[in-house]
Amino acid sequence: MSRRYLPTAKSSRLAAFALSGAIAILLPPLAAHAAGASSAGGAQVVAAAKPAADESIRPFQFHASDAALADLKQRIAATKWPDRELVNDGTQGVQLATMQKLADYWATKYDWRKVEKKLNDLPQFVTNIDGVDVHFIHVRSKHKNAMPLIVTHGWPGSIIEQLKIIDPLTNPTAHGGSEADAFDIVIPSLPGYGFSGKPTERGWDPVRIARAWAVLMQRLGYTHYVAQGGDWGDAVTEQMALQRPAGLLGIHTNMPATVPAEIQKSLDAGGPAASNLSADERRAYDQLDFFYKNGLSYAQEMSKRPQTLYGIEDSPIGLASWMLDHDARSYELIARVFDGQSEGLSRDDVLDNITLYWLTNTAVSSARLYWENKLAFFQPKGIQIPVAVSAFPDELYQAPKSWAEKAFPKLIHYNRLAKGGHFAAWEQPAALVDELRASFKSLRQPS
Repeated sequence: MSRRYLPTAKSSRLAAFALSGAIAILLPPLAAHAAGASSAGGAQVVAAAKPAADESIRPFQFHASDAALADLKQRIAATKWPDRELVNDGTQGVQLATMQKLADYWATKYDWRKVEKKLNDLPQFVTNIDGVDVHFIHVRSKHKNAMPLIVTHGWPGSIIEQLKIIDPLTNPTAHGGSEADAFDIVIPSLPGYGFSGKPTERGWDPVRIARAWAVLMQRLGYTHYVAQGGDWGDAVTEQMALQRPAGLLGIHTNMPATVPAEIQKSLDAGGPAASNLSADERRAYDQLDFFYKNGLSYAQEMSKRPQTLYGIEDSPIGLASWMLDHDARSYELIARVFDGQSEGLSRDDVLDNITLYWLTNTAVSSARLYWENKLAFFQPKGIQIPVAVSAFPDELYQAPKSWAEKAFPKLIHYNRLAKGGHFAAWEQPAALVDELRASFKSLRQPS
């Protein structure tokens, strides 16, 4: 690794810090003994006092208690089911048969401990930024001159989305790449999500999160880096590009904001596509028109009344059905998974993510990001730094190259992929890894 990308040394003091009910930072035995152990919210917690304005980077691990996992299964078994939908497809929402198959697997076959171990085998940390404890995975490549990359998840995603891309990006020679393809990777949990702290004041929108991510990369000692994201991860990453923090070389997005103003105006009016659109543009228009007319209800509720969603904080099946109903193509894929078909996601993948939300009690705190946000998701923002776009066909819309070129004057990479949807890193990790290698190749610093 070149000096340019070398993280600075931080405090060697290990401090434990309890984040929320089901979260624990587990310290070495002597430190744990000195701090004193306790139990809270169904997790094993070791906590020690943390001074105000502490900017240290503290090791983190999570262990859900057996009682919390038993309670989860009991709640699934006690679900009060509605009647079956009155149609033979998903037009009334997540179908009863799909949810009952999911519930049966979740209660009788699913094992949270597998993904818990996978997470705890990774270097995880917490650091306080702007008053909120930010959790992140940080894996350094063994290869010199590795490019630092910060990857941001969305909703209803989490750090679970990115687990499959970590080793291929940091250890490329074991995954069909060369040393020149190596990345250091930083994967933070959004505030209010997963193992990060829950904001206790208003204002944590994508703009503020973008500033926090720049602080995080600076705190890790990176003087040059790139950023990637989709869904909320795109909103945060594009804001980073607008803020242009020192060291940010460029960004990659798999859900870019590229919709021209005249197209958005037509969509807002609910009208048909203009006759002069290309085939790719017409397809994107139709996808957006479908989403606006049929897929926005979850976002509207969370942006207007997130606190009302008590049911998804209290019922695991309520939470699961809410998360499955993000977009039609992803739901169809997940339904096929629970019908036993082989897809980019497995049943365990789906439940790993839902269970993380459940154990961290973040159903409502994560929804508040929609309430905080004041940005238009698909409106171009005027980004002037290098941008790379990977357009997956089953995303909310597959951004046409013509729109991407107008939105991003410094477009350094565009690829229209043949397969994949909203959760690119999760569904099609090999394809996304290839995209990231190609996207940032021109931005790598000479050794």
